[in-house]
Amino acid sequence: MSPNTDFLPFARPSIGIEEEEAVLRVMRSGWLTTGSEALAFEKEFAAFVGVPHALAVNSATSGLHLALEALGIGPGDVVVTSPYTFTSTAAVVRHLGAEVAFCDVAPGSYNIDPDALGRLLSTTKNCRAIIAVHIGGLPCDMRAIKALATRFGCSLVEDAAHSFPSSTADGYAGTLGDVGVYSFYATKTITTGEGGMLVTRDQRVASRAEKMRMHGFDRAAWDRYTAKKASWRYAVTEAGYKYNLPDLLAAIGRVQLTKAQRFLDERKAIAAIYDEAFSGIEGLELPPRGDGHAWHLYMLRTRTDRGGLDRDTLVEQLAERGIGASVHFIPLHTMPYYAERYGLTPESFPQASFIFERTLSLPIWQGMGLDAARRVAGAVLEIAGTRRT
Repeated sequence: MSPNTDFLPFARPSIGIEEEEAVLRVMRSGWLTTGSEALAFEKEFAAFVGVPHALAVNSATSGLHLALEALGIGPGDVVVTSPYTFTSTAAVVRHLGAEVAFCDVAPGSYNIDPDALGRLLSTTKNCRAIIAVHIGGLPCDMRAIKALATRFGCSLVEDAAHSFPSSTADGYAGTLGDVGVYSFYATKTITTGEGGMLVTRDQRVASRAEKMRMHGFDRAAWDRYTAKKASWRYAVTEAGYKYNLPDLLAAIGRVQLTKAQRFLDERKAIAAIYDEAFSGIEGLELPPRGDGHAWHLYMLRTRTDRGGLDRDTLVEQLAERGIGASVHFIPLHTMPYYAERYGLTPESFPQASFIFERTLSLPIWQGMGLDAARRVAGAVLEIAGTRRT
């Protein structure tokens, strides 16, 4: 097949005239940093997912850092999470001086294995928290993980960077533990370009995170410049961080939030096309599924042990046909920092290593259209073969 010059990117944000008008409104208001737009975004997001507290932050990484800090994580503590995640999940643990303990994913899954987690917690001293990561938008088995967190006295944080707006029988992913953190990075279902949101039902956690989010001040900038009390008078009560989300970005997020369900429906329709095309194809394996999948990623698996093409070749040949694909994620236990610090090898977590070597993420984003999805599916089938089991 000759190369297709009409390149289809792996991901692209869906930004319309409404987002443009919202940004212009903020630019003309004279107030660009965190203010009324960010406050409104927090209230609207909290109402959407059904929690009392939502704090807008400049990244999900910042939100995870604030969550663990508010839960009191520090030197001498251990936080358990999956190696199958982006670096932020574990890096924030180290930022606070705590140690990371990895737990393998379940067989055939990208999410943490509750059975392995139970065994790990029974032998791990000083474990203070668990970070459950909803990879690709598929929620973890939160009932099992919550039961383990309660049994072993651990706080439960949800890395929900992939999972908005994932609604399960028990509520939205990200609202099922003690604290949840979402990402609004440019590739996410709703975006602010850069940004995130911390949500919780715990007033103490919310108050601590709100204070630490903005330098440890006792007054936010918006309050200082809109209240009758002198704007220059404030107190630094903690050595805090600079993690606030500016109004320019919050304005985009407010518009995107109103489109969230439509965006999810578009992603589901693309996933359905892929499912139909790849179902029963020898050498290909569909992504795992379950309650409330947000379809942030469509993670197709190649099976060389069943006659399939190897993953890297498939990615390269898709690129030659003008189709962008990606890989999520290179497991953290194979990264030099964690491998050297904790004496890990690829064999330390065999399930994570196994699926990583075989997984690629196909384009799935609102606005790409169903014809583009069919083009991707056709290219994959042409490259990989169409023998059905």
